[in-house]
Amino acid sequence: MQQAKLQNWCTFIIGNPIRSNRSERIKTSMAYIFLDESGQFSKHNHEKYFVIGSFTVGEPRRTAKAFRGWCRTKFPRKMRTQSEIKWSATGVKDELRLKTLKYISRLDVRIRYAYVLKKNIPDEFRKKDKFKDGLLYTSIVGEVLKMYLPSVDPDFRIFCDKRKLSGMTTGEFKKAIEARMLPSLPKGVIFQIETVDSTSNINIQIADWISGALARSLEKGKLGQECYAILRGNMLGQGKELFGFKSI
Repeated sequence: MQQAKLQNWCTFIIGNPIRSNRSERIKTSMAYIFLDESGQFSKHNHEKYFVIGSFTVGEPRRTAKAFRGWCRTKFPRKMRTQSEIKWSATGVKDELRLKTLKYISRLDVRIRYAYVLKKNIPDEFRKKDKFKDGLLYTSIVGEVLKMYLPSVDPDFRIFCDKRKLSGMTTGEFKKAIEARMLPSLPKGVIFQIETVDSTSNINIQIADWISGALARSLEKGKLGQECYAILRGNMLGQGKELFGFKSI
């Protein structure tokens, strides 16, 4: 009995809950992964870290509806009609910022994230005084997605915030991620990766809040400890540092 309960929980955090009917499970079980980043690759900003936060959830429509409702009722009136309220938005008091993060933690999101201390980025991702941000971003996203493996879901769907990638087209980015992931996924899996505008995708906005809060924690900024404590119970393991040895 205890083993059955554990098996159900493990399936839920990657897709939908196990059904008693096997054919129904195959139709409904999917991995929905949403991810967004916090930070820039520029050497001239104050941030030490670049963070990609992600989460998976069984029912993304329910999560999106719940967060949209929160934004339209809890934020200042002048902000409620905005298409997106970012973690970094000015005009949001610290108390509301933490309450919003606590609300996200109650939406049954399961979080994985990776981060880079920018001074440790290898030379292969550098060109003179700049980073090869297309290649670097693709590598980091690939590492985050590998944290969701192994997966038995017949559908594996990834949604990333749309961003400009120097030296790489969106199509090349998608092909690189597909080539990296498909060999480790079940045969015949339906694989989808999309780059979407965060203003039109509420779940990407949730990922923005998650990555922003985790970055605040890593940078040891104001509210950093509180942010990490709120999200810790939703994390599937520790954050993964790339090109370094630190892990929290």
